[in-house]
Amino acid sequence: MAPRDEVPEEVFAHYGLGAERARLSAGAGRVERARTEEVLARWLPPPPARVLDVGGGPGTYVPWLAGLGYEVHLVDPVPLHVEQAREAGARTARVGDARSLTEAEAGFDAVLLLGPLYHLTERSGRVRALAEARRVVREGGLVAAAAISRFASLLDGLFTGALDDPAFRSIVERDLMDGQHRNPTDRPEWFTTAFFHHPEELTAEVADAGLRLEELVGLEGPAWLVGDVDERWADPERRERLLSTARAVEREPALLGLSAHLLAVARR
Repeated sequence: MAPRDEVPEEVFAHYGLGAERARLSAGAGRVERARTEEVLARWLPPPPARVLDVGGGPGTYVPWLAGLGYEVHLVDPVPLHVEQAREAGARTARVGDARSLTEAEAGFDAVLLLGPLYHLTERSGRVRALAEARRVVREGGLVAAAAISRFASLLDGLFTGALDDPAFRSIVERDLMDGQHRNPTDRPEWFTTAFFHHPEELTAEVADAGLRLEELVGLEGPAWLVGDVDERWADPERRERLLSTARAVEREPALLGLSAHLLAVARR
């Protein structure tokens, strides 16, 4: 993501609320996190590889990666997130811009972009961020980039009832028209300024950055839309049914947009 002077103030205000630290520990966030870790585990080089987590927020994935033996470094534009990432165990954490990294060329075995593409609303900025990830990863190294699905607000609004609100319907109409998500209300649960991808847009951006796509998956499938994720998660058998449902359709082209999040796995 970009530094503060190039990102809309509402984005920093949204993350300044501090809610990101707990977002992936409840509800649909549980599915997103578990599936992200599952897909990354298929592709990450063996530890103790060096991983750069760009736009890594409060270090959500740092304890998992460090616990597996990876050396994790983190870059994020939000100072609060950088402080939290240090607490989470990142080897280093600094404020920085996904489109202009200061890290040396080919210095990492894997680079994660699990957030920057959300808030780079211009295509050129997203391609630049992916190209920077390519620059700092070694030849043959892994780049994993997440995006929000074009249909995330539409589906979430249907299942939560938010579509009953005219203000939310207006937000969804623009999402569907051009992917530019804007929230003029004071309701943080409706997210903040962002870009929502069609699957083929993410594929094209990866290619334009000079990366070779290995796989594109829908992370959650329909599993994020059930209203009782926490209750199901508490039961190991029901939890596995949620995850196996997501796995069953993760590569189905006709259903990629059903997931709230897409994950592109690519190589330099």
